Amino acid sequence: MKTRSLLAALATSVALPVGATELEVTHWWTSGGEAAAVAEFAKAFNAGGDTWVDGAIAGSGGVARPIIISRIIGGDPMGATQLNHGRQAEELIEAGLLLDLTDLAEAEGWRDIVHPVSLLDSCTVDGRVYCVPVNIHSWQWIWLSHQAYADAGEAVPTNWDEFVAAAPALEAAGKIPLAMGQQSWQTSGAFGVIMVAIGGQDLWLRINRDKDADAVRSPEALAVFQAFADARSMSAGSNVQDWNQATNMVITGQAGGQIMGDWAQGEFQVANQVAGEDYSCLPGLGVNEIISTGGDAFYFPVVDDEEITAAQLRLASLMLSPEVQVNFNLKKGSLPVRGDVDLAAANDCMKKGLEILASGNILPDGNQLLTQDTSNQLNDLMVEFWNDTSISAEDAQERYAAIIEVAE
Repeated sequence: MKTRSLLAALATSVALPVGATELEVTHWWTSGGEAAAVAEFAKAFNAGGDTWVDGAIAGSGGVARPIIISRIIGGDPMGATQLNHGRQAEELIEAGLLLDLTDLAEAEGWRDIVHPVSLLDSCTVDGRVYCVPVNIHSWQWIWLSHQAYADAGEAVPTNWDEFVAAAPALEAAGKIPLAMGQQSWQTSGAFGVIMVAIGGQDLWLRINRDKDADAVRSPEALAVFQAFADARSMSAGSNVQDWNQATNMVITGQAGGQIMGDWAQGEFQVANQVAGEDYSCLPGLGVNEIISTGGDAFYFPVVDDEEITAAQLRLASLMLSPEVQVNFNLKKGSLPVRGDVDLAAANDCMKKGLEILASGNILPDGNQLLTQDTSNQLNDLMVEFWNDTSISAEDAQERYAAIIEVAE
């Protein structure tokens, strides 16, 4: 889009629209907690006089992303779309298919309000801003069912070692110690959490940031793969597919715990469960309290229509507004990207996350460091390892190292 046209759209966007502009928004938020959260975006956008046309795509991001990208490349773009901030949109940006939001970001001072600023950096290519980070999601959690441990006559674990030690008692009580959905991104994500807790932050960075294959082959990394093999054994019988089905096993006391990102909080909230009473949450598996600063962002495909472009900019601005940041993130279970909002209504688990974030004990998310191709290869490997007990920890370690060895 020509600069003059974009500036005109930006100027138009600051005022309420004369007539409602329909904007199709694609995303993969379809579980109960996710749907409640995304409804906050839609409600705020509609209240401004525009119309949010919901384009939810059932399934995970791995299902939705190819559909989203295919539509944009194929000339059938939506008005806005969810992706994870990081490297997933690089090729679309290089092709000139995504709207440059730099003028809006500078006018509203996004660099001063987005915290940590690395989230905005992940939306930035060659000094230009192409997306709006809307939340901070961290993988670094395990969620524990108080009912399951009470039924098994065990105290609720406070760390990974206690969780492993309590597994036989849960099995004897007819419980599954570790719930896990049968999708590659779930097993791969859980592996990353175990790596940070067991192997440590430095090992994780050497592998994901530095692409150090020797680090993958180290004894420290082998201990991580062996711990993941233990986790595989503890999940036997967890035959659900989707992550929220696994979360429901924890909510209903069928399983002792689930390694899952903080978006699981939305499911506990919908089920009217109370943090600290019905369930517990252990950041860093109770071993290494840390928050990874991944999350979701919205991108806006380029369209040859100034009215739609103005509506896109209105939505981008609204998503970072203080009130919407609070309403959305309280229901999503994620942390806001603004550090200046009032989260007095946050539950105990969200408060733990906020405290860790404030301490600065944070990691980037793998999506910020790895290409989608590398992530897909690692996802495929980890789900194969998870489902095939004939693959040893040593075999998985060497195959993982081979992928990292050629990663860009």
